[in-house]
Amino acid sequence: MLVMAAAVVYAVYSILLRGNFADGMVALFQKMFRMEYGAALGLYERTLRRHMDAILWLSILLVFAVLFCFYARWLSGYFEAVSEGMDALLQDVPGEISLPPELFAVERKMNLAKHTISRQKSDMLTAEQRKNDLIMYLAHDLKTPLAASISYLHLLRDEKQISGELREKYLSIALSKSERLEDLINEFLEIAQYSLSSIALQYSEINLTRLLEQLVYEFQPVLDQKGLTCRLLAAEDIALKCDADRMQRVFDNLLRNAVLYSGEGSEITVEAERGEGDLELRFSNRGVTIPPEKLERIFEQFYRIDLGRNSSGAGLGLAIARQIVTLHGGTIAARSGDGLTVFTVRLPVPQ
Repeated sequence: MLVMAAAVVYAVYSILLRGNFADGMVALFQKMFRMEYGAALGLYERTLRRHMDAILWLSILLVFAVLFCFYARWLSGYFEAVSEGMDALLQDVPGEISLPPELFAVERKMNLAKHTISRQKSDMLTAEQRKNDLIMYLAHDLKTPLAASISYLHLLRDEKQISGELREKYLSIALSKSERLEDLINEFLEIAQYSLSSIALQYSEINLTRLLEQLVYEFQPVLDQKGLTCRLLAAEDIALKCDADRMQRVFDNLLRNAVLYSGEGSEITVEAERGEGDLELRFSNRGVTIPPEKLERIFEQFYRIDLGRNSSGAGLGLAIARQIVTLHGGTIAARSGDGLTVFTVRLPVPQ
């Protein structure tokens, strides 16, 4: 074994340093087979020299095969690492996905996808919880007026000697509760309209001042019930191009919200002011200050500010208002402090 190793080293030495392949191979044969120079030269002539081309190609193929095996093994390692990363992504394994440094870009994209999927899953769970809360709220809100209406109708049917004055009172209460029930059912329809379908705006030129005046007038009975006043501050004949019906719904929701959370005997202010390139409307009321954590979520669908069960409805009004304002290219925001709550709507106005 040592003799053969020495012969190989000597042959390599002859080939590399002397630059003579034939001398190197003859010397190798001499050392390996203990031949004389002439016999070793004859063996070289008979075996290698005649088949030099074949030996050369065979050597090249052998080297290529060895290199290919190393490359395939190296490449398969990367595929295995990526496969393990995909398994971790699909199985939602806790923690970050880790790949070899050479696959840093793939690792980053996998972790980004993992975070996106996790966020979407969290959003879906939150939305599901909100829907469950919505069902609970609406079931309670529907049951209350329905039960009251049924009770008074039973009284009207069962009481044979009821006075006309009492009959009128019971009918009035039953009608009021039925109207409240109708309002809640209308909110159900709004949920389907604004959550399940797209909205196509129908633009027209309107007189914003007249629209606000009419809105305040229509709310007067509701204002009187709570001893509230509403002051409108707007220039004469402010023109606005918008979807009149849907924009009126925005103002209706904001004013209704102001009435709901205003303190007894306080004043609500509606202001409209045209600036450079936009129109600003402010709906202000005094009452309970909305906490910052609730103020951040006030425009979310199905979210209700439950201040002492003072809330009513499905918690959709402000979400609808924001959607309509956004479709018009505007913004809506709210701030609350020291008992004063202000909703601000900004709408673009072409010059």
